Amino acid sequence: MRIPFLSKLFRISSPFDSLQDHAEKVKECTWSFQQAIECFIAGRQEKFEELRKEIIEIERAADIIKRQIHGRLPKGTFLPLEKLEFFRYLREQDNVLDAVEEAIEWISMKNDPRIPKILQEDFLRLVDTVIDPIEELSRLADESRKYFIKGSARQRDVVLEIIQTLHKQEHDADILEGQIKREAFHLHADPLVVFHVIRLVEIIASIADHAENAADMMRAMVSK
Repeated sequence: MRIPFLSKLFRISSPFDSLQDHAEKVKECTWSFQQAIECFIAGRQEKFEELRKEIIEIERAADIIKRQIHGRLPKGTFLPLEKLEFFRYLREQDNVLDAVEEAIEWISMKNDPRIPKILQEDFLRLVDTVIDPIEELSRLADESRKYFIKGSARQRDVVLEIIQTLHKQEHDADILEGQIKREAFHLHADPLVVFHVIRLVEIIASIADHAENAADMMRAMVSK
């Protein structure tokens, strides 16, 4: 049974509390992203631009939290796990934000960034599908924090169950990504439009990939 170090060492502010704060910013960002994509599909360019700026601001706020976490764990700080593993987890969680921002910027690069009508429904489904793992990622940060405080086997099982769910959700996103790309390749459309759509689909699907990577790192941390 893991000794509940954190309750003793971090009475004021645990690094896992900040990790949870960062996870909430990630979730908030993906919600705004979901709305932005809906506006993009509907041709509501002004609202899309407003949400794009909102996403940038959320990413900046998350970056401040990330820097604070690094600042609060200087060399010599004791944790009930390897700090390198903790930082790797944080990096993958932060990579979700990078993927969201990359997707938004990729859309903005093209003067007429249309999604062919035949792909729009599946495209929106893909966005919904990659949001699901981010919801679980937020839960994972919260439940893993409880595990490292309590050190109970029951709490560890809760964490592992979330990780399993996250893997399934990422797999669902992979399947939908492949389906949309196959459909895009068979479109009778401008090759530039096809390329733009396929690359956008890949970037959006990578949101779920980063969530899964974070989950794998958490599995390694709780298994020790």
